Amino acid sequence: MTPPATATATGRRRYDSPLRRQQAAETRERIVAAGSELVHAFPSWDWRDLTFRAVAETAGVGLRTVYRYFPSERLLRDAVMQRLEEEAGVSYDGVTLASAPAVAARVFASLQSFAVGHAVAGREDPTFEAEDGRRRQALRVAVEDAAPQWSDAQKEATAAALDVLWAVGSYERLVGLWNLDHAQATCVVAWLIGLVGNAVDRDAPPPVRARRRPR
Repeated sequence: MTPPATATATGRRRYDSPLRRQQAAETRERIVAAGSELVHAFPSWDWRDLTFRAVAETAGVGLRTVYRYFPSERLLRDAVMQRLEEEAGVSYDGVTLASAPAVAARVFASLQSFAVGHAVAGREDPTFEAEDGRRRQALRVAVEDAAPQWSDAQKEATAAALDVLWAVGSYERLVGLWNLDHAQATCVVAWLIGLVGNAVDRDAPPPVRARRRPR
């Protein structure tokens, strides 16, 4: 029995098989792992050096091979970001106010495996913006579930406060400027997130008012 054949864009027929699929998966894995390796060695959070050529050289594959699996730089960076989140054991799905400190702690713990010593502006990168967006939306959902009776302004302010506490920059400020070690900085952030959670449990919303609509 011959394996199924599929037509390519050139009209030629190529054969698909479990072995080909396995080889393709292994090649993609090498590329993503190479991207992760490069990011861990970067001296800053600026990913401009995460190029197709750098990834190809690190993975030991041809430049065209990287393009074949990731036709755009955004797709490559998104795949690397997903890998970093998996390595850290981080998922924004189902985050609650009770679980937020633990998830933030996993994010902070993963930072110790990176060479970067300080945060650097450069969040305009669509991959970072998408990751930040997922976190903000997860916190909005968590606050909505915990305090549905609050006004939209109160819920938004609470989610914003949690986002500031959770942000990598807050952790790095505690470590870099206040000389706290990893465990101390993580405990401080978890404590502050817990205080916000306790305020929600006590039905004590932040003293904010709804924004006035422009006339």
